[in-house]
Amino acid sequence: VVIVFYLLKRKRVVKLVSSTLLWQKFLAETQASAPFQKLRKNWLLILQIILLTLAVLALSRPYFSTKAKPAQRRLVILDASASMQATDESPSRFEKARAEALKWVDSLKDTDEMVIVLAGPTTEVKQSATSEKAALRRALQGCVCSDGPTRLLPALRMAESLVRDLDPKTGPEVHLFSDGAVPELNEFENKALPLIYHRVGKSANNLGITALDVRANPEDARERAIYASVANSSPDSQQTDLELLLDDRLLETRPLTIPAGETSPQVFRAKQSRDGVVTVRLTTRDDLAVDNQASIVSLLPKPVKVLLVSRGNRLLEKALRSVANVELAAITDLTDPVVGFDFVVLDDVTPLVWPKGNVLAIHVVNTNWFEGVRRVEAPPIVDWKSAHPLLRYTGFDNVQVVESLTSRTPSWAVSLVESPQASLILAGELGRQRIIWIGFDILESNWPLRVSFPIFIANAVEWLDPANARSSQLLVKAGDPFRLPLLEPAPSAQVTLPGGTTKSLTLDSSANELVFGDTYKSGVYRLRLGTNETVFCVNLLDAAESNIKPRDELQLGKYTKVSATTTKRANMEVWRTIAALGLLVLLAEWWYYHRRTV
Repeated sequence: VVIVFYLLKRKRVVKLVSSTLLWQKFLAETQASAPFQKLRKNWLLILQIILLTLAVLALSRPYFSTKAKPAQRRLVILDASASMQATDESPSRFEKARAEALKWVDSLKDTDEMVIVLAGPTTEVKQSATSEKAALRRALQGCVCSDGPTRLLPALRMAESLVRDLDPKTGPEVHLFSDGAVPELNEFENKALPLIYHRVGKSANNLGITALDVRANPEDARERAIYASVANSSPDSQQTDLELLLDDRLLETRPLTIPAGETSPQVFRAKQSRDGVVTVRLTTRDDLAVDNQASIVSLLPKPVKVLLVSRGNRLLEKALRSVANVELAAITDLTDPVVGFDFVVLDDVTPLVWPKGNVLAIHVVNTNWFEGVRRVEAPPIVDWKSAHPLLRYTGFDNVQVVESLTSRTPSWAVSLVESPQASLILAGELGRQRIIWIGFDILESNWPLRVSFPIFIANAVEWLDPANARSSQLLVKAGDPFRLPLLEPAPSAQVTLPGGTTKSLTLDSSANELVFGDTYKSGVYRLRLGTNETVFCVNLLDAAESNIKPRDELQLGKYTKVSATTTKRANMEVWRTIAALGLLVLLAEWWYYHRRTV
C-alpha cells in the first residue's frame, strides 16, 4: 500500500507565474500525462516500509522458547487466603499472583491444557482443563480473595488426583501462587507431586488480633471479662493502641508496645447491662488490615437449670451447687421426659426415658451410644487431652479407679481420658445432643478428693449449657458456615452483610437447621428470621495467617521441601522490543521529513 502511494502521480494545482526559469525540474513532472510515475529512491519510502514491517511483526507477537519444558497439563492454584491481601506488593499480593498466573496463561501452547483452582477457606475449581486462553483469563479475573485462613491441603489433594494418572514424560506441572503461609504438608512427602512454588510477598510488617473471648468476670458478676491476644510478626518492635468498643461505643484505649515476634495477651473488664457486640481493634496501619479488628457477641449469663438423677452422691451434688448460676434439682429416678432443664446429670442411674437434651452420664450406658462395652478392673490412667475445654486446668495425676466400663471411641465422640485397655471418659455431639460419658463410678475412685474434680464439673456445666453452645455458634471463622437450629419452620430469612448489602434466603419447610455459607468477609452479620434477629460475628483470628512473612520454601514432610522458583513464564515474547524499534523508526522518519522540507 505504501509503494502504491509513492507510484501515484500527485495532482497539481494550476497557478499563474511570471517565469518558469526557476521551475524547470517541476515543469518536467507536470508534462507527464500518465497517472503513475516511476518509482525513485526515497528514504521516506524506505523508513515507512520498515515501520510498517515492524508494526506487523509486533502484532504477530513472536516469542523465543525458554528452557521450560512443555506440559500436557498445568494446574494453577491461586492462594486466596487473608494473608494474600497484604499490601507489601502493589496493589496486593493477590493481584500480583493473579498477574503472574495470567502470564502463564499467555504462554500456553495450543496442545497444552490448564486448570484454575482457587484455594481459600474452601477449594473451588474456577476452570476445568481447557486450552482456551479466553476462558482461563475469565476464570482468573473472577477469582476473589477472602478473609479466611489458608486451607491448601484440599487443593493439593485435588491437584495430585488430576496429575496422578498422567504420563510423567509429558511434564504435568502444579503451579502454586502463594506467600507460603500454609500448614504442614506432610502427606505429600512421598507422592512426587510436580509442585512449582511461586512465592509472592516481600515483607512481614503486621500486627494482628489472633484470639478473642468474653466471659463473666469471676470477681464481679456485674462485669464482663474480655480476653484478646495481639501478635507481632514484624521484624521490629511495634507500638499501637488497642481499643475496646461495645456496640460501636468506645470504652477504653490501651497503648501497647510489642517486641518483634512476640504475642501480648490483654484482659479488659467492662460493665454490660444487655446483650451486645464487643469489638477490639488496633489503630496502627500495617500491611494487612483484615486482622486489625475482631468482634464477638457478648450474651449476659443466665441461670443454668440442672437436673441431677442420683441415689445420693453428696460430693457430686456439692460440686454442682458450687458452680456460679447453677439452679440444681435432684431426684432419684427418671421415668418421664425431661422438660424445663438445660441438661441432665445421670449418676449411676439408668433412666426409663433417656433425655433428649445435653447429658452428663456417669457409670451408665446407653446402648445406642456405644458398641462392645465391657468392665475393666483397676484401669490405670495413662493419658488425657488437657487441650480440650472439658479438661482445662485439670489433671489426672494420682487418680485411681477401682472399676470402670470401657468402650471403643465412637465416631461422634473424642476420648478425653484413656487407659491401656480403652477410653474412660468420652465427650462429643450426637445430632444436636452434647454428651459427656464417664465410665466409672466417681465414688469408687479418689477423683472427688482431687482439686481437678470440681474444676472438671465447672467445665462440664459450661460445655453442656445450651446458652454457651449458642454463644460459641455466634463466633464464626471466616469461610466456615454459620449454623442456626430452627425451632419452627420458616419460609425465608434475610442476612445483612458487613458492607450493608442484604441477601435473601429461601428455606425448605422441612428443614430443621439454617446454614449460611457466604462468610468470606469478616465483620458483624445480622440474620432476620421472622420477627427475631440473630447477630453473629465473622473473624480471622488465626496466628499462622497473621504471620505474613513470605516463605522461601514449602516443607513436604521431614525430608522433602519445595523451594520458591524464579521462573516467570515459559515463552519470552519480544513484541514490546519490536514496537519500541518501530517508535524509533517513526521518530527518524518524522525528523528526516522535516529536515528535507526545510
